[in-house]
Amino acid sequence: MKFERRGQLSDDIEDRRGERPRGRTAAIGGGGLGLGAILVLVFTLLTGSGGDLGSILGEVGAQVAQPAGGNDDIVETGGEATSEQDQFISFVLDDIQAFWTDQFAATGRIYDRTTLVLYTGGTDTAGCGFGSATTGPFYCPADSKVYIDLTFFNQLASRFGAPGDFAQAYVLAHEIGHHIQNVLGISSQVRNEQQANPGQANDLSVRLELQADCLAGVWAFSAFSDDLLESGDLEEGLRAAAAVGDDSIQSNAGVPVNSETWTHGSSEQRMRWFREGFDAGDPNVCDTFSGSI
Repeated sequence: MKFERRGQLSDDIEDRRGERPRGRTAAIGGGGLGLGAILVLVFTLLTGSGGDLGSILGEVGAQVAQPAGGNDDIVETGGEATSEQDQFISFVLDDIQAFWTDQFAATGRIYDRTTLVLYTGGTDTAGCGFGSATTGPFYCPADSKVYIDLTFFNQLASRFGAPGDFAQAYVLAHEIGHHIQNVLGISSQVRNEQQANPGQANDLSVRLELQADCLAGVWAFSAFSDDLLESGDLEEGLRAAAAVGDDSIQSNAGVPVNSETWTHGSSEQRMRWFREGFDAGDPNVCDTFSGSI
């Protein structure tokens, strides 16, 4: 993906890398991509029934960098972007948020920009508990922030076969899709419905995730229209969507694929809805709550 190297972090980035986290409670947020979270879920479901994912979870945890000590201060937004990846993430973040600002303005609304928190190993959230890199990127509706440990992208490439800069762009666009859902009140409606109908909780979660994939695809089309995509970028995004499908994650974990436990959707569903958004370039096609998915 083509991007502008600015040498500065986006003003919408809060850089906590090097911060020592204070909390140790599990984060409960909205819509993470779920590589680690699904492994934890599968482990919970299989405990006592012959499934042993302890070694797998230990392996995942061992790959996550531990927080550095000695600095309890949060580095506020902006700052110097010292790496190519920093500059890329900053550019993509700003492009996604500029796109949604325009989309909201076209309907007479004001888009409240989210903040991207970069951290290492783990970090505290305001309302979603302790965020750990083992759960993958996630969005916290309580503080309206996206959280990413950038080492996740190494795991996405090496363990799940989804390398490339546009795979990273897809991840970020998906998480900001959850912010869009939060701003529009979709997330709260889904939570209320899940509480009222617990038997439908997983299905509703899948539909919420697929909608975020579709919204990511809508932004991706805008990047294509602005001549920011390069050959192979769309394929990188689709591979990333497939990699975080529940069936793919369960298969990689070496456990039976069980659709009844899915909370994010299959690889085929995630690719299809990302492509749906890309092909239409219109958020109005992202109604994943009507009909079959």
